[in-house]
Amino acid sequence: MKRLVAEYERRRAEIEKRMEEFRKVWGQPDERIFAELAFCICTPQSRAEVCWAAIEKLTGNNTLYRGSARKIEKYLRGVRFHKKKAQYIELARDFFTEKSKLKIKHRIGAKNAFEVREFLAGNVKGIGYKEASHFLRNIGLGSGLAILDRHILKNLERFGVIGGVPKSLAPRKYMEIESRMYGFSEKIGIPLGHLDLLFWSMETGKVFK
Repeated sequence: MKRLVAEYERRRAEIEKRMEEFRKVWGQPDERIFAELAFCICTPQSRAEVCWAAIEKLTGNNTLYRGSARKIEKYLRGVRFHKKKAQYIELARDFFTEKSKLKIKHRIGAKNAFEVREFLAGNVKGIGYKEASHFLRNIGLGSGLAILDRHILKNLERFGVIGGVPKSLAPRKYMEIESRMYGFSEKIGIPLGHLDLLFWSMETGKVFK
């Protein structure tokens, strides 16, 4: 445990800088918010860096906002299940479009993070609790939500927070582990959102997104 806290102190400034960058995203246009949603749709079973590079290309040429799923998928090479994820991105874009304009901030801004997570998981294909939590953290609204990907679960098992990595995460199980992770973060004095980035960086060697 002492080693974990020491590693946090070593990376703390970098983690705090990244969290501040996330908080600033909410003040940006809906197109920027949607790019983060599209990114989180892409991430399951794929490397985050590859997914974000694809999203940057899609935003750079406006295909993310105007292109069909067939056009979007051409930029998702290297992302697993790219055809299906391209379809999900197009569906999500249609869902949050009102009078030809993206209105994603208007649709989610009036609720708390837990309510928004339920809303996203229930209405956006390709988005479950993990992806919704990831998205909300990346736009500065979900620092109190856990992003239970394989890196996080592996470390929660390593530090005795959970007995083992579950094969699947139904909403009830997700919230149970999230609650345990929150208790652990309180115990060791590392904020939940920081702990997520710390675990991720310990596995990957970098603080990313």
